[in-house]
Amino acid sequence: MILTAVILFVVLLILGLLFVPIQIYIDTDTSRYFVRVKGLAKVDLEPDEKEIVRVRMRILFFERSFYPITKPPKPKENVVRQKTRPKKRLKFRKIARLIKTFEIRRFVVEMDTGDYVANAKMYPLFVLLNQFVGNFHINFQDRNRLLMDVRNRPIRMIRSIV
Repeated sequence: MILTAVILFVVLLILGLLFVPIQIYIDTDTSRYFVRVKGLAKVDLEPDEKEIVRVRMRILFFERSFYPITKPPKPKENVVRQKTRPKKRLKFRKIARLIKTFEIRRFVVEMDTGDYVANAKMYPLFVLLNQFVGNFHINFQDRNRLLMDVRNRPIRMIRSIV
């Protein structure tokens, strides 16, 4: 009875993890960049005074920050390299199917090239893109911005690869 309950709990936990949404958020205006697995983990990229960028990871109740650009010094060791097998390559079709599983919730592009003539030439293109794709703006105020909110679920990614 207990073994059945434990097995059922593990199976339900794995099934639950397959349906948990994954969010990728990029906002250059407010400098917010993160990847979040709803309710389980979040990885933030934050600007820092000491280094250029700091990574903050939160997994359940555990939180840790580190600097990805600086490498800690490692002592050199004599490492014997083993023969590696040739890597399997992903086919272009599989990669395209994987990209199609992502759902774009918000996509905003505000752009200024600094040249009024180039901005004027890009204006009709951005109007055309607004009709079909997303939210594109040309501004003449020297302001550039990208806002992107992308979501997916692991089950959709697995289905596209298999």
